[in-house]
Amino acid sequence: MGLILTKTDIARISRVLQVKPKRLGNVLRFEIANQTHQRTLAVEIHTEIAIGKRSGTLVSVYTPNAHLQLHFCTGFVASTLLGEVTFVGETAGTLSGLTIEQGGGCSLYANVDRSLLSGDFTRLGPEVMLSGVALSLAESVLPADHAKPLRSKPARRRGARK
Repeated sequence: MGLILTKTDIARISRVLQVKPKRLGNVLRFEIANQTHQRTLAVEIHTEIAIGKRSGTLVSVYTPNAHLQLHFCTGFVASTLLGEVTFVGETAGTLSGLTIEQGGGCSLYANVDRSLLSGDFTRLGPEVMLSGVALSLAESVLPADHAKPLRSKPARRRGARK
């Protein structure tokens, strides 16, 4: 099931991003303009939209230079302290997250191994550490049954005995 936003959720997102949403049918649109840094972006949240043969929540970000989408969004974390909202979706032990800043910035983290969220960040390279730290904020909105670190099975050679 996709993310269903309550009036309280919408108010919280609006407060963190410091913009009022526009409702277009079952689409919520937040338009952010930062004159100081000359940034603009729009975030659209489509609830229960057809995505292939299934339906779910789609979060789209439009900027002058990019178009980003998060399919099957299942949760979000709105941080007043950080001034950002992170939307997340999980598939088979990997997370993808879309972070929207009230100042008009946006970051995408895709296919992040969920075990990185609760691991020791000091053991990760700086290139990997940022995604783990950024998405660890969303750990509280993820189902607990997937929290175990991923373990891969050793590859079997053809003809090898069990």
